[in-house]
Amino acid sequence: MKRFPVASVRPLARSLSSRHINGRSPPANDSAFQNITTSTIGELGSLDYRFCYFRNGKPISPWHDIPLKSGEFYNMITEIPKYEKRKMEKNTIEAHNPIAQDVKKGKPREYHGPIFWNYGCLPQTWEDPKLKHNALGAFGDNDPIDAVEIGSKPLAVGSITKVKVLGAFAMIDDGELDWKVLVLAADDELADKVNTLNDVEKTCPGVVSGVREWFRWYKSPDGKALNTFGFNERCLDKAAAVDIIMETHHLWANLKDGVSDKADLWIKDSSD
Repeated sequence: MKRFPVASVRPLARSLSSRHINGRSPPANDSAFQNITTSTIGELGSLDYRFCYFRNGKPISPWHDIPLKSGEFYNMITEIPKYEKRKMEKNTIEAHNPIAQDVKKGKPREYHGPIFWNYGCLPQTWEDPKLKHNALGAFGDNDPIDAVEIGSKPLAVGSITKVKVLGAFAMIDDGELDWKVLVLAADDELADKVNTLNDVEKTCPGVVSGVREWFRWYKSPDGKALNTFGFNERCLDKAAAVDIIMETHHLWANLKDGVSDKADLWIKDSSD
């Protein structure tokens, strides 16, 4: 289980209002994004850094309060922009789940080299650590499902981006199932051309296998075993990926409603 130092919230610093969701205007009927603002706490790269979300001045959780979908697209919350090394992620045990830097041996954790894509998660999803996958025999990693955005430009930490789903890898990390969903920003310059994995291979050859190999090897400099991948290491297609996402969304709903044991995860209740 990941551990983070605790920090408190300070006044708002940057707006993610209807004019500033990742620099683009959401649809007029997308009320989930109205009046969202953000605040950063501490210095980026420090143990006390937090990226927090608010609606109408009240703290909200990017995991629980940002919807999974906006119309035909899915919402991705970026934790690590492409070409960065800081290992940022949602703090699932702290109140309102701010984005923080992971901690390793008491210091902010960094990858040994940059990641070449935008990395984050899909809100309102959860991989249940007590649920064993029938085909793979592995249990979930207790986190929201990960998303790897393969578009042309870096996405800012904490930004909310509408994406289209392309496929998914079933990564096994230290015995846990850790899905990696491949997505593309809906407004990317390649979005009109890329809708399937075949389109990715035609337009950006080597990207799909590149994602797999990066995640296979990225822990090896620490002396850890290489990660493995289920389903003969194939990237499953869009239809299968959507089924996986919706299953994890159902698991998240069970978590939120108290059907599944939350253990030390922070789950919003009626008083928050």
